Amino acid sequence: MNPVRRALLAAGAVLALGAPAACASGEATPPAESGAATAPPTTRDPVLGNGESVTFVFGGDSHFEKHLLAGLQTDPEAMLAPAAEVLGAADIAMVNLETAVAEGGTRAPKEFAFRAPPESLTALAGAGVDVVTLANNHGMDYGEDGLGESLAAERDTGVPVVGIGADDTEAYAPWLVEVRGQRIAVLGATQVLDDSLIDAWTAGPGKPGLASAKEEERLLQAVREARAEADTVVVYVHWGTERQDCPTERQTGLAPKLIEAGADVIVGSHAHRLQGAGRLGDAFVAYGLGNFIWWREDGINGESGFLEVTVTGRRIDGYTWIPARIVGGVPTPLEGDPATLALDNWEILRGCTDLTA
Repeated sequence: MNPVRRALLAAGAVLALGAPAACASGEATPPAESGAATAPPTTRDPVLGNGESVTFVFGGDSHFEKHLLAGLQTDPEAMLAPAAEVLGAADIAMVNLETAVAEGGTRAPKEFAFRAPPESLTALAGAGVDVVTLANNHGMDYGEDGLGESLAAERDTGVPVVGIGADDTEAYAPWLVEVRGQRIAVLGATQVLDDSLIDAWTAGPGKPGLASAKEEERLLQAVREARAEADTVVVYVHWGTERQDCPTERQTGLAPKLIEAGADVIVGSHAHRLQGAGRLGDAFVAYGLGNFIWWREDGINGESGFLEVTVTGRRIDGYTWIPARIVGGVPTPLEGDPATLALDNWEILRGCTDLTA
């Protein structure tokens, strides 16, 4: 589907779900003629919404370092072709973009700092990605100037970005969109920030930055507000410990709080390893999606996949893991015996979680 940009609250615009501001195709809905009869309100079930199903596909950690940068400079709209069929088949596809979308700014004092030009958003959109989160421990690798460029790239490309903003209102704001009449809210937040950068990187009143899950009550407030407007609430969290395939206590502690606040689907990344997924009460949680578009693909670093989740309002209709292997930096779906083995291994990861199938 064509992406519809979330409201840029810093600019004073508000997209009300169900209002005639935009439709899922991105085309404006014309105002009703003066005196025209208004249609009766649609009856919505508190669980099922209007009863239509919506399919999401999620990918994990992505960036455009090393050899991937060359693809952006030549043919960004086609460079992710091996992933495009799966991503493009979803109603909403989302990834974690672990980089500042910038060409300037001042590099943060850290070992790994990632930066990619606006063509990175073009490449993702060309493969079928509808929304990205930049709420992660690389979203401000090039400081406030780099963050400003990321926000400008969102405006210029029309690709919605969540989890960052010119202030906390914008950073914690969801992307709001309707799909076949179902009202969807998507939020992004990070539980992972370098200790020395937490204050500088966390969005606040009048202060640019990221939506931080360390500011737990602020995040839960944002989820509650989204719940009041949406039929389905999705939260993408950057969390966990690198190179660990089991969730941490901080992950398993936050997930039920997000669900209590109103989240229906919670997905995560950061470990660069696959972690377990399944049901937690009536909601769905995937603790770690591993690498997705990534410069390293040797051994376990190249284990990847696409998470497909189908919902009807708040009801989780089903979920599927589509195993993939990163080849040339891009996730390529597996087939035959390799796919079967990878799927079996993914199912086993649920064993060290609090989730059920």
